[in-house]
Amino acid sequence: MADFFLPKNSKVQKGNVHAAKTSGKTKKFKVYRYDPDSGENPSYDTFEVDTDNCGPMVLDALIKMKGEQDPSLTFRRSCREGICGSCSMNIDGKNGLACTTAIEDCKSEVTITPLPHMEVIKDLVPDFTHFYAQYASIKPWLQTVTPEPSGKERLQSPEDRAKLDGLYECILCACCSTSCPSYWWNSDKFLGPAILLQAYRWLADSRDEMTGERLDELEDPFRLYRCHTIMNCANACPKGLNPAKAIAETKKMVAERHL
Repeated sequence: MADFFLPKNSKVQKGNVHAAKTSGKTKKFKVYRYDPDSGENPSYDTFEVDTDNCGPMVLDALIKMKGEQDPSLTFRRSCREGICGSCSMNIDGKNGLACTTAIEDCKSEVTITPLPHMEVIKDLVPDFTHFYAQYASIKPWLQTVTPEPSGKERLQSPEDRAKLDGLYECILCACCSTSCPSYWWNSDKFLGPAILLQAYRWLADSRDEMTGERLDELEDPFRLYRCHTIMNCANACPKGLNPAKAIAETKKMVAERHL
């Protein structure tokens, strides 16, 4: 029987315990820590947070940990309103935004890790370089060949505009893509749910005039067809979008070209 082992430096070890600085009601957070420059194994630090003197969201707790207990704790955050997607991470086993995940909705001890199956820059910060390169590859802007109307925008009917609902709201947080097993194993070739939803956003736009070229780029056994519609993406999306539906619509458009 074959034995499989993780590399020694990949085994997560027990880290430090950080006691709460005040005496209110406390909640424990087990937070993934990793600094590649240190040469040490990743670890889980335990933070005891006084939730009586903390905002209601997981991001509030992380900011409190960094400000009061360990300034070296590293994570991304910006808008605090579920708009920018910066604070995407895995909270109690589910991908989501720290700024829209309420502490009271979490278990007694909250486990926080980076988004799964992405290289980690430090602590809770994953490397989005490849993800953004995939986004750039779909040319996410309006492409036209006809001259621009003089003195006005390219107009769109309310009905055509409504077709973009459920697509334009994507904030590129990567919660969906990093919840997808096909993306875990084939991210070098498969574009993943987030990027394919963004690709369909332009396919569905009545003003875009490069539909054929866009479909040519997507019609590939890996770029598009690694999606098996298991719906993890729709379950993980913090904006309530359905990337699997957008992917199905793209596959439909590809098929209709060959009828």
